[in-house]
Amino acid sequence: MREIEAAQLVPLISDACGHMAVYYQPDVYQSLKDARSQETGISAQVMDILLENADVAVREHLPICQDTGLVTAYVTLGQDIHINGSLVENIQKGVSHGYTKNHLRASAVDDPLFARHNTGDNTPAIIYTNVVEGDTFQIDLMAKGFGSENMSALKMLKPAEGLDGVRQFVLDAIKAAGPNACPPMVVGVGIGGTFDYSAYLAKKALLRPLSQSNPDPHYADLEQQLLREANKLNIGPMGLHGHTTVLKVQTEYYPTHIAGLPCAVNICCHACRHERIVL
Repeated sequence: MREIEAAQLVPLISDACGHMAVYYQPDVYQSLKDARSQETGISAQVMDILLENADVAVREHLPICQDTGLVTAYVTLGQDIHINGSLVENIQKGVSHGYTKNHLRASAVDDPLFARHNTGDNTPAIIYTNVVEGDTFQIDLMAKGFGSENMSALKMLKPAEGLDGVRQFVLDAIKAAGPNACPPMVVGVGIGGTFDYSAYLAKKALLRPLSQSNPDPHYADLEQQLLREANKLNIGPMGLHGHTTVLKVQTEYYPTHIAGLPCAVNICCHACRHERIVL
């Protein structure tokens, strides 16, 4: 039985929170550079500004964006591991320490409807735990701003709506997001499961490197179709028109009920901030 001290996660998560606030993932940064070559006029100027902003963030060690996001933690926990101490408590401590130490904006409120008091340290984070065989231990952290999160959508399609229904719903969600999601966007699509699980799939899809497509050729083809059609919408960088509305569409799917076709779209801004911790 492999032993892991939960307390050792605190500095690792703290550092990861600080890092993903400042640094683009290399594949995201490269996608932005590639997209810049397709733009002209004002859209090219906007892409230059986004790239310059990324360079300034690294040089000055400043956040990419003032909205440093609400944190979601995806824990992959091997069943042959024993955690000493509270896993949840130490994940929350790590996020709290990371946001306060790095002077990142605290954006979490304790009551979503009535009091809405700021918790002061950007906790609590959202935590999902997936138990797997073996002794793997991995945490994927995502910092998601709500300019894009607010533009996400979910629809319980009828099975008869099929591929065309899914495609139209995803494109309608991208169109509705428009400039509000700080395009060019990364779009996660969850298909199947249940009402709640499709939303889980859609957000988790954003963790996949932009260089990778869904391993199923049907879904990989759907990703490419949606990408082409989304970029014909002429929303463009920061909504000022152009060829690049979406950098990548990422799909995940799961079996579902014979009477259902749940579909969720999780819209993400161009920063697509995430970090991985492996022990």
